[in-house]
Amino acid sequence: MKNEVEITQEQADIQNSIIERLRKRLESKKLTYYITTFGCQMNVRDSEKLKGILEKIGYTHAKEEKNADFVIYNTCCVRENAELKVYGRIGFLKAVKRKNPNLMIAVCGCMMQQETVVEKIKKSYRHVDIVFGTHNLYKLAELIENRMDSRRTIFDIWTEHKDIVEDLPSIRNNPFKASVNITYGCNNYCSYCIVPYVRGRERSRKPEDIMHEIRALAKEGVLEIMLLGQNVNSYGVGLEEETSFAELLEMIEEVEGIERIRFMTSHPKDLSDELIATMSKSKKICNHLHLPFQSGSSKVLKAMNRKYTKEQYIELANKIKKECPGIALSTDIIIGFPGETEEDFLDTLDIVSQIRYDFAYTFVYSKRTGTPAATMENQVDEKIAKERFNRLLEQVNQISYEKSIEHVGKTYQVLVEEKNSQNAELVSGRLSNNHLVHIKGNSELIGRLIDIKITGAKSFYLTGEIVE
Repeated sequence: MKNEVEITQEQADIQNSIIERLRKRLESKKLTYYITTFGCQMNVRDSEKLKGILEKIGYTHAKEEKNADFVIYNTCCVRENAELKVYGRIGFLKAVKRKNPNLMIAVCGCMMQQETVVEKIKKSYRHVDIVFGTHNLYKLAELIENRMDSRRTIFDIWTEHKDIVEDLPSIRNNPFKASVNITYGCNNYCSYCIVPYVRGRERSRKPEDIMHEIRALAKEGVLEIMLLGQNVNSYGVGLEEETSFAELLEMIEEVEGIERIRFMTSHPKDLSDELIATMSKSKKICNHLHLPFQSGSSKVLKAMNRKYTKEQYIELANKIKKECPGIALSTDIIIGFPGETEEDFLDTLDIVSQIRYDFAYTFVYSKRTGTPAATMENQVDEKIAKERFNRLLEQVNQISYEKSIEHVGKTYQVLVEEKNSQNAELVSGRLSNNHLVHIKGNSELIGRLIDIKITGAKSFYLTGEIVE
């Protein structure tokens, strides 16, 4: 009987052979592709894999989707607004396909794991050629070949993850930063969240596979890596040999060439003292932690199935700030969850006031069909939720501005990432604590770690000058 490693390699070999077959089949056509990514960092990473497969086949990137021969929408279903955008874009492509009958359209990602969505595409969007979900992205080449051979729409949706196949091409957005998946799926089942239902149960990649990928990235010149998982703190689930997230970080710390380590997302209930200790002594882990609290009310947190109280969260956040001086904390906050009262909302404002986040990502609760929260009683009136949201935003933005001002006059190291889109004389990058900085300079600085002095501050960015 074949073991897991043999099965995974066999799948990679099959896909690579199909890629080569398609490359020869299509090489004279000079085809182009366009990918639009909706949603989280996990989706961004998935799109990098899709790009890698397409470019290995021979597709080149098109500047506009209306001029592409192959269009992919990698979808998100966390919020209803994202789904509506996808339907709008698919509808737009119907007219484009009339002008170019050879246009191939693929829709993949989290939305496709919902039966209602797939049925809607079958009924209302028959011009779509390929539909697949979150578990079989690595089979893109095979799905393209099947579509070409069968001349019919391909639906390939898996209800659960089978193999973790990583040994395939990938195209990163830049050469000095890379994302690395360490877990897939989620076991938490927060009552408002659809993710566990569309990405499946949590699975951890083997540490040796992760390390092999990171060492290869370092050899390619990558300076900063982002470790990805729905809950990185619970890394180790399902592994034959127990390895904690803290132990994985310590292994990565030893990789020569990697200068910065980031990770997301952290669930408060699984953030251990071991991890805090590892962060405090690390020379490479960035001085930033994204730690969503979602609501400041213990009553609402219980209804959300978050498995911690307001008091436990505050204690944890203060412990992190004590052990990791100067760390920048960011968070996610949901306003208007079913049953939220004014008193509950004031508890949320209290946490924001006490912890003083550098960044906060705030959302009005969005009902997602298929989650327990969608059928809860006492749904909050939209007008009340928006009024509370605006009050929260005012407080969050004021604190963010005050946190930004604290940087002025101090010297930091920045990784320059890109030319500034608003001013050709500036380049932009991020400090270890994830604050965005704009500095005067040219494209020769991109991909370099340089020392800068902060000269100015706004709510959402800093300005600085190079230290000579």
